Amino acid sequence: MRVLVVEDEPILADAIAEWLREETHAVDVAHDGEGALERLSVNDYDVVVLDRNLPGIAGDEVCGRMVAAGAAARVLMLTAAAEVTDRVAGLSLGADDYLTKPFAFVELAARVRSLGRRSRPPTPPVLRRAGITLDTNRHEAFRDGRYIPLSKKEFAILAELLRADGAPVSAEFLLEKVWDEHADPFTPAVRLAILKLRRKLGDPPVVETVTAVGYRIP
Repeated sequence: MRVLVVEDEPILADAIAEWLREETHAVDVAHDGEGALERLSVNDYDVVVLDRNLPGIAGDEVCGRMVAAGAAARVLMLTAAAEVTDRVAGLSLGADDYLTKPFAFVELAARVRSLGRRSRPPTPPVLRRAGITLDTNRHEAFRDGRYIPLSKKEFAILAELLRADGAPVSAEFLLEKVWDEHADPFTPAVRLAILKLRRKLGDPPVVETVTAVGYRIP
């Protein structure tokens, strides 16, 4: 998934981002409301982890603008306030879930996964096609029963190809969902990652190139 973390404490923001990247998500970071709105205007996110108490444009207003704009991204709101009234207020603004600080990273990651499933058409946690089995919870991949060691990027690419259920997936879409905002749109990173993925999956080749369209697993 593509996730935006909006948190004004840089150390916490970086820690959340690194934890979510370990979950194979592509993660961008903003430290204030203005930066969040700028990224939301140019990128499509599945989930936004949003601190309610931001400098300048508050998290409440960011959430409100997202709702008004019809953004598809799900919002996990973070706050130091633990009162029920504060949680209710956050949810009434349009947030999909609420997490109070301090929190366990493992819980935050689980909530992000849950929201991500709601932001996209439902797919099972274990994906199967063409002899490939991908367990998205355990982050394990197999082909015909043989374990396939994959990097985080390779795993995320394979997941998107399997979710497409035989339809081609463009390189642009993969770059959007698997990499972050620092990725060069003209980079050969997708092509190189596909080459490595094919090599690890072995013969017979299972990832097809659809000329001028993208890649698919038929």
